[in-house]
Amino acid sequence: MEHEKSCGAVIFRKHHGNTELLLIKHTNGGHWSFPKGHVEPGETEAETARREVREETGLEVQIDTSFREVVSYSPRKDTIKNVVYFLAWVTSKEIHPQPEEVSQVKWVEISLAPKWLNYDNDRQLVNRVKTIIKKCY
Repeated sequence: MEHEKSCGAVIFRKHHGNTELLLIKHTNGGHWSFPKGHVEPGETEAETARREVREETGLEVQIDTSFREVVSYSPRKDTIKNVVYFLAWVTSKEIHPQPEEVSQVKWVEISLAPKWLNYDNDRQLVNRVKTIIKKCY
């Protein structure tokens, strides 16, 4: 069995009194999810998440490492992929999607985000994030 590891972030912002999440539509597969990518040698998980967000969206983020969730799935036969997600908030405003990886980027009110997401793992992640944001932010 082959194992892969990626790291990413569920990015939120407060906007006009609402909490919004940043969703991206992946060019490969056409599904809505969160920014993520493979860990490069020598990187910490948080560094990977920050780099991947910057590469895929152009945004700079602050990573909250106290929120760390692992989503596991099988992208191919005989492969297990673990994706480590952190909670993050933006520290820059300009979105510049990476066209090779991302076809669309949008801010979605947190309660509507599950309707946009294609995978149950991502919808469950939103529910966990919603609780933390309400309690801590």
